[in-house]
Amino acid sequence: MAGTGTGARRGAATLLGAVLTDRRMLSDSLGLLDKLDPPDRARAQRLATETLRALDRADRILNRYLDRRPPVFVLNLLRLGTVELCTGGDAHGVVSDLVSITGAHRKHGKMKGLVNAVLRKVAAEGPSEWAGLRAPRLPKALRARISRAWGSPAVTAMEAVQASRPPLDLTPRDDTQAEALAAELGATRLPTGSLRLADPGRVTGLPGYEAGQWWVQDAAAALPARILAVTPGEKVLDMCAAPGGKTLHLAAAKAQVTALDLSDTRMTRLRENLSRTGLAAEIEIGDARAHQGRYDAILLDAPCSATGTIRRHPDLPHIKPVSELEALVPLQAEMLDHAWTLLAPGGRLVFCTCSLLPEEGETQIANALTRLPGAEVDREALDRPGIEPSWRSSEGGLRLRPDFWAETGGMDGFYMACLRKP
Repeated sequence: MAGTGTGARRGAATLLGAVLTDRRMLSDSLGLLDKLDPPDRARAQRLATETLRALDRADRILNRYLDRRPPVFVLNLLRLGTVELCTGGDAHGVVSDLVSITGAHRKHGKMKGLVNAVLRKVAAEGPSEWAGLRAPRLPKALRARISRAWGSPAVTAMEAVQASRPPLDLTPRDDTQAEALAAELGATRLPTGSLRLADPGRVTGLPGYEAGQWWVQDAAAALPARILAVTPGEKVLDMCAAPGGKTLHLAAAKAQVTALDLSDTRMTRLRENLSRTGLAAEIEIGDARAHQGRYDAILLDAPCSATGTIRRHPDLPHIKPVSELEALVPLQAEMLDHAWTLLAPGGRLVFCTCSLLPEEGETQIANALTRLPGAEVDREALDRPGIEPSWRSSEGGLRLRPDFWAETGGMDGFYMACLRKP
């Protein structure tokens, strides 16, 4: 993690404060970096993300050198420095920059001596200690909840995957060209059809980006659209569409797609990707529970705890408390019930969440089957390339976890099931 200067590190510290103190999502805090030039802005985001991913490790090392917890601003600088120093950062540049940033702070400038002393000790002793530390653990309450669902060994395996920077997955616009595209990109084609790059570099510079031949989408997130298996001309609703990867997949199958989402801002990326790929979808902004229409197929990626995406979004455990689940579960059920009323006879509905919690997946579908008239799980919809038998759940859905495909970088945690209407 070689440094690019004080500006990037100052920006990373700002992002850490936004997440850990203000409880703002990292993606919603990037506007704080607008004054930085693009390379420093990108570097700041990477530094903040890697620090959040390794926060537990950093704190365990720092605890050896701190008699008491310093102010949060100073602690975040020490965390940032520890992660850099223990993962290959240049000691002189890291320490010098962070001491300078501390010294320039109006309130905590006098603590630059502490920052200098601690980081010099970390530079000397930290890297050897770092390698021996266990993978960072999930927050206690969340870890306990996931352990109850899948067992402690599974959670430990998930944490091991989440401790490393994930690869980049791409969904090809045209599956018939996927092999050639994989060769051009130097990517691995995964069993389910996604392309995976271990070290992609700048995304916009990759072959096929300008031509719209692919879009960024985790391999697990690409499966709901594959399971829905729309055909040309079908009228399809992507019910909670942002940021839009599933809409693109449905549009690439030449369906008549309506992309619906409550947030106009979050649909910006979809509009950009539709333009880049040359695909078409009708965009509507509004509450999914009030939407009206009749559709042959519906994809409902319901609002959820997002516990399955922590490997890509290490800020999530610091933003979303487990207690939020109590409000999300009934919201998901309400959306699912309304989606059922929009589905034409003989139609199919894929319900999915990027969650590791059964309340937002298996249990949600089991309960829906008791209240939706005539609803049946279409188990054959899961007969898709690359889907392993062990991923299937007893009620007929698909349970994916971060520790699946761990040897090649894992996948996001997801649940999905396809319902058919008589």
